[in-house]
Amino acid sequence: MKNFKLFIALIVFASIISCNNKRKPQLEYMPDMYESVAYDANGAEGINNKPVNSKPVAGTIPRGGHPAYDIPDTAEGYDKAKAELKNPLEASEENLEKGKALYEIYCISCHGKKGDGNGYLSQAEKFEGIPSYKDRDINAGSIYHVIMHGKNLMGSHSSQLTYNERWQIIHYVENLRAEL
Repeated sequence: MKNFKLFIALIVFASIISCNNKRKPQLEYMPDMYESVAYDANGAEGINNKPVNSKPVAGTIPRGGHPAYDIPDTAEGYDKAKAELKNPLEASEENLEKGKALYEIYCISCHGKKGDGNGYLSQAEKFEGIPSYKDRDINAGSIYHVIMHGKNLMGSHSSQLTYNERWQIIHYVENLRAEL
């Protein structure tokens, strides 16, 4: 009988403990790991009284070792890129092969295998009017500008490709254009 009363007491005690209010937060161990401290990232007093989103120092080169592309997305910027930008990579067999592989990933669906604008999306009538490379007055600088900013229906591909990958694709596009 004594064991039975102890057993009943344990059941009552467990029932009382387990019937807490589940909507109210319980005890948290180290709550600062769950709730971040709020601060104004763009304010004058960011973290430790230093602004968080400050501009980089003039003349610095970002991680990756290539200067930022600062030609604006305008008609004048397109003409400037066309006149001034040159491909810094040599037209080696390795760069052409890598450019071809990247072209088949990012460009072939619209521009087609031959660069004639007859890719899958054009054939399926998803996009119409994709021009052939031979019909365009383009060079390495203008292609780079379009990859960075996009043009007409083509959006920017700058976030998907690294600096060297863009130039490798340009080598391959120029090679396709010569074959057309």
